[in-house]
Amino acid sequence: MIRSLRIQGLLVSFLLLFSVGWAADGQRGLSVQVREGQLRNAPSFLGKIVAKPSYGERVALLQEQGDWRKVTLSSGLQGWMHASALTAKTIVLRAGAANVPTSATGGEIALAGKGFSEEVEKQYKSLNRNLDYGWVDRMERVQISPEEMQTFLREGELVPQEGGLR
Repeated sequence: MIRSLRIQGLLVSFLLLFSVGWAADGQRGLSVQVREGQLRNAPSFLGKIVAKPSYGERVALLQEQGDWRKVTLSSGLQGWMHASALTAKTIVLRAGAANVPTSATGGEIALAGKGFSEEVEKQYKSLNRNLDYGWVDRMERVQISPEEMQTFLREGELVPQEGGLR
């Protein structure tokens, strides 16, 4: 009985210490789940990119605004990232790392780039031989800078709805 009370007391103490420490900084840790994240100066895809955190990098959540998360990088730089680029899961890239159950699988790494791995692409092509993949390759090479997008919007007199800069 006494042993049970001691264990319960230790458990309660641990939980209190953990919750006080967690609440003290008021921040929740997230991981970047895309190959290259985009930290922006505003909660919008049109915001200027101020940093590009890598897959698996940990960030601290400061604020939520719709689908956008204001975060701090380990360098101390703050900005906004879209929620789809972040996960609450801790990502470990090496299978021999200390926390093996949270190591990234080949499929997760492929998904981090939001594309196919070579294996998946070969399998898909074998099942869909009638498709022209050359066009997909051409589209992947097209890159539009934020400045070009701003010019396009301005010249077309387009006003983005939700998430757009005004």
